[in-house]
Amino acid sequence: SPWDKQSFGILPATRTSTQTRYHVKMYTPVPASSSNARRRITTYSVIMNVVLGLTMAAVLFRGGVLSSTMTAARTFAAPSVHTRGMHMSVKSSNPFSQAGRRAAVRSSVAPSPVQDSAGTIVDDGTVTLTRFMIEEAMKSKTPGQEDMVRLISSISVACKRIASMVQTAGISGSTGLAEGGGSVNVQGEEQKKLDVISNDVLKSALRSSGKLGVIASEEEDNPVVVDELYSGEYVATFDPLDGSSNIDAAISTGTIFGVFKAPEECLIGDSDNLSIAEQQCLEATLQPGTNLVAAGYCMYSSSTILVLTTGDGLNGFTLDPSIGEFILTHPNIQIPSRGKIYSMNEANYFDWDPKLQTYVDNLKKGEGQTGEKYSSRYIGSMVGDVHRTLLYGGIFAYPGDKKNVNGKLRLLYEAAPMSLIFEQAGGKSITGPGGRVLDLVPDKVHQRCPVFIGSPDDVDEVEKALA
Repeated sequence: SPWDKQSFGILPATRTSTQTRYHVKMYTPVPASSSNARRRITTYSVIMNVVLGLTMAAVLFRGGVLSSTMTAARTFAAPSVHTRGMHMSVKSSNPFSQAGRRAAVRSSVAPSPVQDSAGTIVDDGTVTLTRFMIEEAMKSKTPGQEDMVRLISSISVACKRIASMVQTAGISGSTGLAEGGGSVNVQGEEQKKLDVISNDVLKSALRSSGKLGVIASEEEDNPVVVDELYSGEYVATFDPLDGSSNIDAAISTGTIFGVFKAPEECLIGDSDNLSIAEQQCLEATLQPGTNLVAAGYCMYSSSTILVLTTGDGLNGFTLDPSIGEFILTHPNIQIPSRGKIYSMNEANYFDWDPKLQTYVDNLKKGEGQTGEKYSSRYIGSMVGDVHRTLLYGGIFAYPGDKKNVNGKLRLLYEAAPMSLIFEQAGGKSITGPGGRVLDLVPDKVHQRCPVFIGSPDDVDEVEKALA
């Protein structure tokens, strides 16, 4: 309108045949002749301030502290609002209670069985690893389960740290060989940078749990004694970063761990010169898989998944990066009785036992027990291959051959923990005909053994073929 244009410094400039164009200049005080315009602006400002003040008062006093006048004002029927020809009614009732907006939210949530004076405690069904372990400890009648909660919590923290390092390895410069090459572990394998870092992270986390007496790592020549201040009653064995040869190509890797109970009479001092009894305590790591009280693996891939058993079923947890917690996503995992996938390093085919060659040929041609052709899937990272086998069924194997008679998998760090995991899921794990992996007693810390692991029907078939 002319009033608006004049009051905001918009003045006519030129005129065309049908419209007037305006130039906008910096605002200048309205001349005295425009006193009516000033009064209008002042009136509108006062009205807007009053509206804003009433709105803030309603928010501050919505819990029931409003005076009777304000309460009555809030209950008046609101006027109808017309928007683009559509009639919208504004509800006159107050949606807020003394507890605030939460009351409106609770109405859409299933009622909780637990109530108190503070209101309803709502359980959204999310089960974190910590909550799961605490509830399992409360239900368990086995002594020492509270200690297991603390131990698994320490392992999960280490897994989170390793997952973060794996995801940013290319950015942080953590790829490649340790010490620029030439660093070799006790297995004769060149160590990657992340091998060394992951090993240190796990050792530190396990030591600080205060529940471990001895730690044995695939990357260490000998088991490591935890100093007396932090010493506990468990023995842990682990492969800190399985499949690390694939790390530079961003292929899935993982951590494998097993937990044994240490002999009660073990007490290791701080001296470097260990007594015979203390040396025997270090040999507490040389236990069969049947003595494992917990085992699991953590896979670092498109998501970070921790699969865990404490001897009462198998459960999987996925890391939620937004809250930094492992969430139960795979409860009570059960492997299919048979699958359609075999996973082996067929580059060693011509070094295998002829009976194993025939078994694999039959799977390819569809001449096995099912009469169906199998698919081949092999990553080269045991955690990745085993995780797929666990969910889809089938068989994973790393057999002995002419070059490696006992295969390449370490009994304490890989074979035994994975075997317990599969048996807890209804699967099987053998070294060959009549040889259960969990029954094998190690003679040395880094002992290797052949492994055939997977669905029970598939393992039975390969056992029969090798007999």
